[in-house]
This record gives sequence, structure tokens and C-alpha cells, in this order.
Amino acid sequence: MRKLKNSELDRLEISEFKDAEKSPMLIVLDNIRSLNNIGSVFRTSDAFLIEKIYLCGITAKPPHNDIRKTALGSTETVDWEYAESTLDVIKKLKTENVHICSIEQAENATMLNDFKPQLGTKYAFVFGNEVKGVAQNVVDTSDTVIEIPQYGTKHSLNISVSAGVVIWDVFSKLNQ
Repeated sequence: MRKLKNSELDRLEISEFKDAEKSPMLIVLDNIRSLNNIGSVFRTSDAFLIEKIYLCGITAKPPHNDIRKTALGSTETVDWEYAESTLDVIKKLKTENVHICSIEQAENATMLNDFKPQLGTKYAFVFGNEVKGVAQNVVDTSDTVIEIPQYGTKHSLNISVSAGVVIWDVFSKLNQ
């Protein structure tokens, strides 16, 4: 088996990405402190045609060298918007009939493997601060709280890993 060269991967040009039909998913980053995590979320979002990323609170925004290192140009493809308040973004999206899903460990959370996204519904997935998680007032306002099942000794995943797991899972379920 031969590894493919980049020229053989049939990737979209930036203009083609902008014109492509997007996945019905939005990403909301709630006070993410690591610029590498932010860049990684951009890169994953590019890979799965995410419509937009909302950068909230202390979450840094492009252009920034530390975001650029892991984003590898995806800050130029994936639309993004900065907002000071995550809760204001959530309230706005709710008025647009977006289904809000906080990714968090919480009472009565739906396990990711049990989450069944519906065709025709747009989802916003909220990922929280590396230490404090998604703010409680955002969890309270969410339509669904999704927990990623974990079976080892640690109680959390890196936020960029969590985003990759959730985006891939939902993308694959919607495209079966």
C-alpha cells in the first residue's frame, strides 16, 4: 500500500470550500485559553465542512501565530465570529432555531453514542474552558447536554480532541 501525495488528495481550493454545502453544525468555543486548541478546532472544522466557529470570552481570535501553527490555513476557510458573551451567542442561535448542545459531564446528559442527530436540524456544539468546562449558565440554556463516554482513570479529554470526536461522530451519523 502506497501513501498518497498531497497532490493526489483532491482537496478543495479556498473558493471551492467557501461555496461548498456545509455540514449543519456550528462550533462555539466558550472561554478556551489554549491557542493550540483553537487552531486544532479550526483544522478539524475545515475537514468536516463546519459552517462557522464562534469564539467567545477569553478565546483568542485569528490572526495569531500560535493559532496559525495548528490551524494550517483553516482560519482562512472556516467562517468565524468573536463575541464577548457565550450566552448571548447561544440566545441568538436559539432564535434561529439552532439546536444547542453543550459537550459536558452533567446530570442526565445524553451519551454521545446515544445521540441521534436529525436531518434538517442545525446544531451548535459548545466546548468549554480547559479547566472549568462549559459555563453553567450555558449548560442551563442548552437544548441537549452530550457527554463523551470515557472508561479510563482520567475524567476529561483535551478540548480539541473532544471537538474532533464529536464532529466526526455527528458528521458520520448525518452522512450514513
